[in-house]
Amino acid sequence: MKVIELTAASMDAFRHASRPDIEPGPGEALIALKAASLNFLDIAVATGKYPLSSFPIVPVTDGAGEIVALGHAVAGQEEWKVGDRVVPHFLPYWQDGRLPVAGGGPRRGIDLQGSLAEYVVVPQAGLVRTPAHLTDVQAATLPIAATTAWNTLRVAQLGPQKTALLLGTGGVSIFAQQLAKAHGARLIITTSSEEKAERCRALGADKVINYKQHPNWADEVLRLTDGNGADFVLETGGKQTLPQSIRAAALDSSILVIGFLSGTEAPVDVLQIMEKRIRLQGNTTGPVSALRDVAAAIANHNIVPVVDQVFEWGSASDAFRHVAAGGHFGKVAITISK
Repeated sequence: MKVIELTAASMDAFRHASRPDIEPGPGEALIALKAASLNFLDIAVATGKYPLSSFPIVPVTDGAGEIVALGHAVAGQEEWKVGDRVVPHFLPYWQDGRLPVAGGGPRRGIDLQGSLAEYVVVPQAGLVRTPAHLTDVQAATLPIAATTAWNTLRVAQLGPQKTALLLGTGGVSIFAQQLAKAHGARLIITTSSEEKAERCRALGADKVINYKQHPNWADEVLRLTDGNGADFVLETGGKQTLPQSIRAAALDSSILVIGFLSGTEAPVDVLQIMEKRIRLQGNTTGPVSALRDVAAAIANHNIVPVVDQVFEWGSASDAFRHVAAGGHFGKVAITISK
C-alpha cells in the first residue's frame, strides 16, 4: 500500500513509500482511508516540538474512510459491516472514563500508523460512524478538534445565559463556536482580520474582537460583558494569551487550556485565579465515547465542519506548511490517493 512517511522531525522529511498490505486481526477492521485532516499536534511532531523516540512514522492523527475488511468479532463490540463509513479515534484504546495513562495510550500518527496511508488497521472498538450528512473530508476533521471542543463545553457546563470566549479561528475554536451556539451560549471570539470576523458572525458569533486592533483584548471582553467577564474561555495560545484569559474570565468561570501556540510557559496571576474562583484545566481530546457523542450532536444539529482548504495527496507537505504558517480558518484536510 502507498503511504507518506515522515523520516525526521523536519518539514523537509516527507517521502512517498510503499509498505506491505495489512489485514485485520480479531476485533480489528481494515479501513480504506479517504481523507485526513491536520491538527497542531501533527505540526508539532513534524517540527520537533513534540519529540518522538524513533522515525520513520506514517503521520497525521485524524482521518476517515470505509471498512473494507473485518477480523473476527469480539464479544460485546458493536457490529460493523464492510462498506460502513467510519472515523477512527486518535486514541483507539481509550474507550471511556478516565485517561488510562498520561497521553492516553497508543496514538495514531505517533505510536501507531497514522492517516497518510491508503489503508489502516484499527480496533473495531475505536471506530465511530460517520454522520450521514458529512463528506469523508468533513468527517476526517472530527477526532481531535471536535472531540476536544465537545469535552471543553461539557466540562464548563456551557448553556443558555452563559458567555463563551473563544481564542482564534483554528479547528477547535470553530468547532467550539458551532457547538456552543447549539447550546444557546453567547459567543465572543477573537481573530486577526475583518474577513475572518465576518465569517465568525456568519457562524453565529455575537461579538468579534480583532486582537490586532485591541492587543489588550481582555479589556474589550470585560467591556462587552459589562465588567463581568466570560463564563468559559477556550485558551489556545499559552504563554502570550493565558494572562489575558485569566483577566477576561468571570467569577466561578472555567478556562480550558487546549493549545500552546505561543509557548508552553506562561506567567499566571495566582491571586486572580483564587479571587475569581477560576477553574483552570488542561484538555487535549476525549475517549471514543466522547467522539461518538459529538458525532451524534453534529448529526442532530446538522453541523457542517468548516474546512479551510483541501490538499491533494501529492501536496501533503504543503498542507503541513499551510497550517504551520497559521491564518487558516477551521480545518485543513488532505485527500488520500488510491
